[in-house]
Amino acid sequence: MAAKYFIGQKVKIKPVHIEHDASPRDCAIDAYADQTGEITNYYWISPRIGEVFNIYMVRVGTGLAEIALHEDEIEANESRKSLKTRD
Repeated sequence: MAAKYFIGQKVKIKPVHIEHDASPRDCAIDAYADQTGEITNYYWISPRIGEVFNIYMVRVGTGLAEIALHEDEIEANESRKSLKTRD
């Protein structure tokens, strides 16, 4: 499965919709909800044959903090700066 986002692209972190049993990961991600970050790298994993998941490293804020996010936890930022073409 090809990556949906690319290095350098600006993305928005989606809020976590906690139904009931929230995991520590959900709580950690929720602290970054609605913030904009930049993709610094991405990886894929294949836990089972035929399954591929992309994981993105996203730099958030003005510091060097990066968090790992699944593809369904981010969305493309609609600003013109994020519409960079791939090399």
